Amino acid sequence: MAETVLPGPVSAGTPIREATCIHTQKIYDSCQSKDCLEDLRLYPEMSSQTTLDNAQSIRSAQAELLYVDIQVDQVGYSQGFYTVDLQYYYRITADAYTPGSARPVVISGLATFCKRCMLFGSQSAAKTFTSVQSVSDAQSLSYANKLPTAVVEAVDPIVLSVRLYNPEPSGCPCECTGESAVSPDIPPAIQRLFDEKLATSNDNSRQLLLTLGQFSILRMERDSQLLVPIYDYCMPDKECQCDGPSEDDPCTLFQRVDFPVSEFFPPATAEGLETAVGSAFRPGCAIGRA
Repeated sequence: MAETVLPGPVSAGTPIREATCIHTQKIYDSCQSKDCLEDLRLYPEMSSQTTLDNAQSIRSAQAELLYVDIQVDQVGYSQGFYTVDLQYYYRITADAYTPGSARPVVISGLATFCKRCMLFGSQSAAKTFTSVQSVSDAQSLSYANKLPTAVVEAVDPIVLSVRLYNPEPSGCPCECTGESAVSPDIPPAIQRLFDEKLATSNDNSRQLLLTLGQFSILRMERDSQLLVPIYDYCMPDKECQCDGPSEDDPCTLFQRVDFPVSEFFPPATAEGLETAVGSAFRPGCAIGRA
């Protein structure tokens, strides 16, 4: 059995200088998610709803991920496992073409998506207190067997398709999953990101349905003390430019800036992009839709 490594200098013959204890967030479990979000309903701004009601077609839609709300709950029948409920909020913009107009009208609104995952987060019975806490701030005190921290890393989704839909009298398209029949509970902070109030009523107004492709990485972390090797101190290898304000005129400074060639000439092939996406999201480990 290998000898236990203790904090302190490491023996000669290795690039490691010493081993030390650190306090950090240890990842206990993680997964990658490649979700195809079909027929998400757009909740447009009020003026955008008027444009949708008269639109003939929709083109050039873009989606921006605004926020992911995360809720963690312990699984009662399986110790150490936790459910993670994720609510994605997207800002959608698109060009709407109306009769008699040669130029498109930009519409904007909100789309949401929710899913549930289950990950291992271990357990802890320790009560943690720090010198920066106070009795008056009792709500921030840690408690026994506290929940782990769920972290989501996500990129802006890809808009795969958009289509206009005239709802049935019931207010929900028959092919929907049922999400569109319920108006979302929009947090005030999300509503403030839009210029107008969002139209969320389930009437017979025309709807815009989107299909998005979302890549995400979800991990479960918990405070831990780990023993790690030290190779050397982190000494920066470049000097700070701290000479104060320059006496050169702006045009002289501009001449020193390299020409941004890559902004004008994008890569000729998609080989680099495919390699990056393939290495980050390997098939076989993705979790399905909730």
